[in-house]
Amino acid sequence: MLKAKILRAETTDARIDYEGSLAIDEDLMDKVGILPYEKILVGNISNGERFETYAIPAPRGSKMFSVRGAAAHLGKVGDLLVIMCFAYVEDSQVKNLRPRTITLAEKNSKIIKSLNV
Repeated sequence: MLKAKILRAETTDARIDYEGSLAIDEDLMDKVGILPYEKILVGNISNGERFETYAIPAPRGSKMFSVRGAAAHLGKVGDLLVIMCFAYVEDSQVKNLRPRTITLAEKNSKIIKSLNV
């Protein structure tokens, strides 16, 4: 089930020469409940690419979304991303699960919409 989602995150950096991952402002990770090194699914709104990787914390308040390693071939600075995180839940918990989501403004300047945060 969907656990967390960050919508319209603008890519601030792309580094091919790095272990694969996506660095995300740690404040925003906390806001939606994405844990360091947790597996994530990333959809690139700008070019339609999708890839799986893991989240690593970027400095708090940096507004950073840095695509790294092989995934850096799938996007560039300025691309808009949807970052999704999923969880296994018991059948009895499905009805009560509400994903924590945020939507970001241009250049990740602020949260313009949040749900269940």
